[in-house]
Amino acid sequence: MTDTVQSFSAMLRRALGDRIDRDANSFVEMMAENGVMEFPYAPIGLPARLDGRAAIARHLENVGGMIAFDRMGEPTIHPSTDPDVVIIEFAGFGRGVTTGEPYDQSYISVICTAGGRIVHYRDYWNPLVLLRATRGTALVDSLVTGTSDHA
Repeated sequence: MTDTVQSFSAMLRRALGDRIDRDANSFVEMMAENGVMEFPYAPIGLPARLDGRAAIARHLENVGGMIAFDRMGEPTIHPSTDPDVVIIEFAGFGRGVTTGEPYDQSYISVICTAGGRIVHYRDYWNPLVLLRATRGTALVDSLVTGTSDHA
């Protein structure tokens, strides 16, 4: 996903406007060199925090091997009282690479900018949507309901 979803970078640019330098074309380029990404709801086995642009780029490559994104929805932008903080709601659509299961995810992202770059990106999303897409609906549903077709 380094930027297989160009619509993500375009959506983010629209949401952040002139808070981001014009020379930053991809999401990774929008991140500050020492930027931080946090995923408060990340399931075990996935990072809850990434420090630095290089770590973020590696993570996005890994995500691209898990989810094939088709498109991003239009964002709802929630300005804050801090001019360097923007809250956006948006959706991402695609499929699990190995399962073919749908990935229809809703996100809420809290983004802090400084110096024309994103310095902190906190991404809230539903881990069950990710697990269904990457591990299969039957497995996740059995975990959630406590039942199994294998009995």
